[in-house]
Amino acid sequence: MRQVRSGSPYEDEYGFSRAVRDGATVRVAGTGPVWPDGGCDPDAQTQADRCFEIIATALEQVGASLDDVVRTRMYLTDASLAEPVGHAHARAVGHVRPAATMVVVAGLVDPRWMVEIEAEAVIAGG
Repeated sequence: MRQVRSGSPYEDEYGFSRAVRDGATVRVAGTGPVWPDGGCDPDAQTQADRCFEIIATALEQVGASLDDVVRTRMYLTDASLAEPVGHAHARAVGHVRPAATMVVVAGLVDPRWMVEIEAEAVIAGG
């Protein structure tokens, strides 16, 4: 089993990995829209794009890519965010059409976050 860290302070504090590869399967933890400086863009679509950038980097670290994604889960703080987040999803993984879930939640760990995304991938021949 291979584990990937992204540098999130929550990884050490709460004891988790950004991604874990077990055989051909990769699971990427819920990923918030944080920039390296701790900043967070106020636009939902930009936040979703940032989540997918972090996910793509984690996948690459274990020999996978967004092309290998088979499942996504998107957590939104408001149903009105479905369209901008959905468009970001389409840009990132729409070409592979993973099984996807979009859920509205009461809130996320950081009140600036409007979206958090997790993903699962299966590496062909992995």
